[in-house]
Amino acid sequence: MVWTPLHAKIHRTMRSRHLFERNRRLLVAVSGGQDSLCLIKLLLDLQSKWGWDLGIAHCDHRWRYDSEANAHHVENLAKTWGISFYLETANKPINSEAAARDWRYQALSAIAQANNYQYIVTGHTASDRAETLLYNLIRGTGADGLQALTWQRLLTTGIMLVRPLLEVTRTQTEQFCQEFKLPIWEDSTNQDLQYARNRIRQELIPYLRDNFNPQVESALAQTAELLQAEVEYLETAAQELRDGAMRVSGGDGGDAGDEGDGGDGGDEGDGGDGGDGGDGGDGGDGGDGGDGGEGGDGGGGGDEGDGGDKGEISSSSSSSPSSSSSPSSSSSPSSSSSSFDFPLRLNRRVLQKAPLALQRRVMRQVLQQILTDAPSFEHIEKLTALIIAPNRSQTDPFPGGAIAQVEGDWICLK
Repeated sequence: MVWTPLHAKIHRTMRSRHLFERNRRLLVAVSGGQDSLCLIKLLLDLQSKWGWDLGIAHCDHRWRYDSEANAHHVENLAKTWGISFYLETANKPINSEAAARDWRYQALSAIAQANNYQYIVTGHTASDRAETLLYNLIRGTGADGLQALTWQRLLTTGIMLVRPLLEVTRTQTEQFCQEFKLPIWEDSTNQDLQYARNRIRQELIPYLRDNFNPQVESALAQTAELLQAEVEYLETAAQELRDGAMRVSGGDGGDAGDEGDGGDGGDEGDGGDGGDGGDGGDGGDGGDGGDGGEGGDGGGGGDEGDGGDKGEISSSSSSSPSSSSSPSSSSSPSSSSSSFDFPLRLNRRVLQKAPLALQRRVMRQVLQQILTDAPSFEHIEKLTALIIAPNRSQTDPFPGGAIAQVEGDWICLK
């Protein structure tokens, strides 16, 4: 085996970030593009050091005329390498990038569950991270959307999604594929400028590189990395604040004047429910498609951001793997299911002591529990405004019909 600087870099990254445990089963999403081929080659070469059992999964969205040939190409590579291969094919072309992303994650999760894989590994790169940051920034987002893609997150029970290439640019993956003569499948949809992410990739990033910063992709990816740690901290702090504001709500529902400070929060905080790469309803559900190791046949150019794995869709897929897989509805992370009973009560005195940034996060966390879709900036702002609003102030109905009203020291959602 030829040991390159990229082998050494990824090996160090996996160890320092504790991305994998040894002797585990890894399902690698391979589209056939340069990023996913670089990924699978690296994992194959590092396999003896980690004791992995590797499998390849490919998802055919049926968006392109050559998608079936693309799938056969990846299957042949798996046979060449002696790796189990799993193919998931949509019954009919999926009509949107968001739906394709949800279907793809469900399909990958189902394959992993059915075949006892503990990890799903994708080839997202620093370039994808930079593109996702810009994409979400342009659409409007907070820090959660700007943190873009994360190194790892729990995809479903017992299965971790891992992205080991987030410090590697697309230029580097291309050079690696050329060095090892890996047969890249060129995805024609990556050149289609009707997709916003392709315009960012083909037009905006080159413009920024030529006119502002030759290393713009790495710079933006580093910004996303910094924001990720800050988002994790803020989500934990907001969870503790929310626990404190709700904990003092016991009793007869009076004005709670003698309970004002409500406890300092935090001694029961569970670390927050955030950190999945910008799921909050501030505008960042990411783009989709492309060649970057999602195991898909493209369609939309570029790899999707992590922001919108909310809501499950019905899986309309036919399974035709070399090693059998039968996807059922796998669960993707969603914050839409309520874990609270109405009326939900928050103590305003506790919230008034907190910075505005934490107030907004608490309200976003609450709205994520009661709304089917991600809360918008407007939803969060009108609920936050009740923290200092006069008694008996109330919001207009949120989607689904819930209303928030001020009752003395309390905000009550009914």
